[in-house]
Amino acid sequence: MSMSFDEHKPIFLQIKERIEDQIVNDQLKEQDQIPSTTQLVNFYKINHLTISKGISLLVDAGIIYKKRGVGMFVAEGAKQKLLEQRKDVFVDGYILPMMQEASKLGITEKDIIALMQQVKGSGGSGL
Repeated sequence: MSMSFDEHKPIFLQIKERIEDQIVNDQLKEQDQIPSTTQLVNFYKINHLTISKGISLLVDAGIIYKKRGVGMFVAEGAKQKLLEQRKDVFVDGYILPMMQEASKLGITEKDIIALMQQVKGSGGSGL
């Protein structure tokens, strides 16, 4: 896990996203305990309030839950919820704009699939 942060995005959001990534990548599974706020503060060397704000977003979203006096845990269904959210973001951010541009250029669905296979076959390095 990288300790460096993107200066163009609030750190508390990056903390939230890193924990989400660990859930999506099965590094943290449902009912697993996540590192404590203190552990995260010590690891990242950042302010406790910054960590707490990122954690609170996850609690509010139902991705993690707190057991008083015990710690914080990955909620049941958290991975599925995150995958669905990310799929929606992917569609809105990539698929819709791609389809709109393809329509302007007269590129068919079949052409798009062929282009995607071509890019995938070339290791994703482009056309």
